[in-house]
Formats: sequence, structure tokens, C-alpha cells
Amino acid sequence: MPRAETNGHRLDRIEEKIDKMADAIISLARAEEKIQTLSSFSKQQSTQILNLINRIEDLEKMVIKNQSSLFVINKFLWIVISAVVATVASMYLMNT
Repeated sequence: MPRAETNGHRLDRIEEKIDKMADAIISLARAEEKIQTLSSFSKQQSTQILNLINRIEDLEKMVIKNQSSLFVINKFLWIVISAVVATVASMYLMNT
């Protein structure tokens, strides 16, 4: 009988090892799923960042265009204000 007990004990140990291997395989599968999810999320974030970079570059171009337009308007406004001040000053000097 000692041999039967030894075989039974060996079978129990083998069964425990198989259970541990099954748990390890399940853990590996879960880790792989997490890695795939993170990889997918990373690709999505990368795409969104590239889109934002493109939008910022377009916005910079529009700002430069608007800046030059505002520069022209600012100069024109100062010319008009200077002309009005000169006209008022000359009218005041002519009447005195």
C-alpha cells in the first residue's frame, strides 16, 4: 500500500502543479489583454495628438495672417487720428 499512497501523493502534486500552470496561463492572458488595450489606447492618443498639432499649426497661420491685417489697420487708424488732430489744430490756429 505504501506505493499506492505514493502514487496518490504524486498525482496530487501533479494536479497542484497543473492548477498553478493554469492560473499562470490565465494571468498571462489577462496581461496580454491589458497590453493590447494599452497599445490601442496609445495609438488613439497618438492620433489625437497629431490632430491637435495640425490644428495648432493652422491656428498659428491664421494668427500670423490676422497679425499683418491688424498691423495695416493700426497704421491706417493712426494716420486718420493724426490727420484729425492736425486739422483741429490748424483750425484752432487759424481762428486765433
